[in-house]
Amino acid sequence: MKVRVPEGADEEELAAIAEAMAQHVADTVEVYVGDATEPAATHTAPSNTASEPDDDLGPTEREQRLREEIEDIEAGGPEKYRDRLEEQGKLFVRDRLDLWFGEDGVAFEDGKFANFDAWHENAVDDEGEENDGDRLPADGLLTGAAEFEGRDVHFMANDFTVKAGSMAEKGVEKFLRMQQRALKTGKPVLYLMDSSGGRIDQQTGFFANREGIGKYYYNHSRLSGRVPQICVLYGPCIAGAAYTPIFADFTVMVRDVSAMAIASPRMVEMVTGEEIDLQDLGGAEVHARHTGSADLIAEDEDHARALVAQLLSYLPDNSDEKPPKTAGTAPARSPDGIDSIVPAEPNKGYDMTDVIERVVDAESFFELRPQYGSEILTGFARIDGRPVGIVANQPAQRAGAIFPDAAEKAAQFVWTCDAYDVPLLYLCDTPGFMAGSGVEKEGILEQGKKMIYATSAATVPKQCVVVRKAYGAGIYAMSGPAYDPESTIALPSGEIAIMGPEAAINAVYARKLAEIEDDDERQRRERELREEYREDIDVHRMASEVVIDEIIPPSDLRTELAARFAFYEDVEKDRPSKKHGTVI
Repeated sequence: MKVRVPEGADEEELAAIAEAMAQHVADTVEVYVGDATEPAATHTAPSNTASEPDDDLGPTEREQRLREEIEDIEAGGPEKYRDRLEEQGKLFVRDRLDLWFGEDGVAFEDGKFANFDAWHENAVDDEGEENDGDRLPADGLLTGAAEFEGRDVHFMANDFTVKAGSMAEKGVEKFLRMQQRALKTGKPVLYLMDSSGGRIDQQTGFFANREGIGKYYYNHSRLSGRVPQICVLYGPCIAGAAYTPIFADFTVMVRDVSAMAIASPRMVEMVTGEEIDLQDLGGAEVHARHTGSADLIAEDEDHARALVAQLLSYLPDNSDEKPPKTAGTAPARSPDGIDSIVPAEPNKGYDMTDVIERVVDAESFFELRPQYGSEILTGFARIDGRPVGIVANQPAQRAGAIFPDAAEKAAQFVWTCDAYDVPLLYLCDTPGFMAGSGVEKEGILEQGKKMIYATSAATVPKQCVVVRKAYGAGIYAMSGPAYDPESTIALPSGEIAIMGPEAAINAVYARKLAEIEDDDERQRRERELREEYREDIDVHRMASEVVIDEIIPPSDLRTELAARFAFYEDVEKDRPSKKHGTVI
């Protein structure tokens, strides 16, 4: 380095300048006076100067103590409770995070030292033994951020070794912060739940507070439709803890291990006198088959992770983004077989999944809530790599008639797809909403209203395919011509009518037919009337009157749908300006 100074300095001063500068820059310094071309003083800094870092420095005792504290926290609750996890078919919570995200997949954790002062000093008694009841590492709840299947996510996970995963003041604070940060980041949230509910013996400071456990559900409501919320249950989730899986967009339960209920079996017996075990009260089968609160059942922890990975692949990070596309693949089975699958007789059953497999990309149909309301199929799929939500009547189940639970399932699925901008494909083959005193008591009108409302309010691209029969209000619920679909198309097997031929003939001609005394003549006349009626409701008549947009050769259905979804991908729909509707 060269330094130039004015004339007037003596040799001693020049040498001092050269030495000082060399020490500062850790290099050789040449000092020039005035316009001189030769240096008046030169100094080279020693190779080991004070300005260089000391490579021999290492972690201090203070840092080592911190690392030991972290290691202690990460060990979880008392060892005896960790030992019981294997018997219960569960992983320790930090092993579970390794399964989900890999050993290096957790970007960071927040609140590891939660409640540290309250338990750490008393964790060991005077004789060096652990005080099990006082050990509360991380206050029994882990929160943070991680990478999952290439996506950034927020996560929370209960530590069941800490007071059965119960929630108390500091853990609640961590949970709330995680939710509030998800609102800011617009990234999905994974809830890995295994909690017995609120910590009753420590409820002060979190139960009824403004920023207490009740705020969970306020934040769930604000996050709903903003970012995907996916909950996996690994054990009992009782009382307040059970509302998180209920509020989540999607819930996965692990068979024979997880359960959720408003109260524990002990509390149920105390209040009602009923003796019941936890699985019968609120196990996976109960919520998959009877309540519809479980979208999927996993066989074990690995399966739960795989299900969530597949589910998230159809969803965007938030409501401002489009669902992720993939390279399209051919269907698993040829579309040429579609017309052979759909019977000509309107009342003959068949499996609608055989049609779906010939329309969507191979192995892309991902059904949700299959045991609940099975007269309607709901699930995600891809058509030429583009995610779609499918709502399809299932003629193999009760002729595809729409029962209350099926209507509820469809309404919620449509509502969720619309929130995350997933286009909708309706495959219609239904005699309409079921009639009878039983379904009236179960709220067929109320649930049917919700299905029609969700279909009416959806602003994503919608395609309606009349596969076979579309009778009664079934064509309304399945996004028929009046419900703003981008297209209503039909297969040649399609029929659209107020009711089916048998019911119609009975309603209109019952008295006249009863007056025909000869049985053969009466049956002949009935056949004639049915055929006349079917000609009137045939899709060729509907296409002729431009009720529907087109009749499609069944073998071309996939190609037709791919083209229509691609063309209408960015369609914008106006809805009335209002705060919100009144139908929930």
